[in-house]
Amino acid sequence: MNKHTVITIIAIIVIVAPIAYSGLSVIGGQQLEYRWDNPGEFTFFTMLNQGEIEFCNTIPFWISIQRFEIESFYQSDSLGTFTVQHIGIEPFDSTVKAGIFKSEEMSEAQHIFMTFDFMFNGGNIRLDPNQFIIAISVDTPILGLIPHTTTTQISGFDFDKLMNAEDLTCN
Repeated sequence: MNKHTVITIIAIIVIVAPIAYSGLSVIGGQQLEYRWDNPGEFTFFTMLNQGEIEFCNTIPFWISIQRFEIESFYQSDSLGTFTVQHIGIEPFDSTVKAGIFKSEEMSEAQHIFMTFDFMFNGGNIRLDPNQFIIAISVDTPILGLIPHTTTTQISGFDFDKLMNAEDLTCN
């Protein structure tokens, strides 16, 4: 092999590797599984008071996620956002990360979260659960420069079941 061939092969690897890693992180972010760190103990009120989420990488490659956000809405009004910063996970492994909840209307969020926790645990229906929406955003920038966000929208009840899951693929 001559030295021009070796240089060309090295250049291709140097160019393709970061693009492949970014692409795999995007795919991994879409396949990511998560739940509250203490299975079966999730409540919206505890999320409001900070807490930890367990993340599970279901693909056979390392993934890196810049930001994971859970934004809650009731009647189209934002109640607040629970955010976890930078998550790096090995293949078929899980990790636990702490998050921070921020809201401009903290007392309103507390009241609504406590009401939905009561309702989802068998209490009387006081608010319309169809108007309680959760938007989950996973930010995985491509090459660290090009923003890419995957957003999933689910009902508050489905989110409650998801966060209280007993098992993840990684367990």
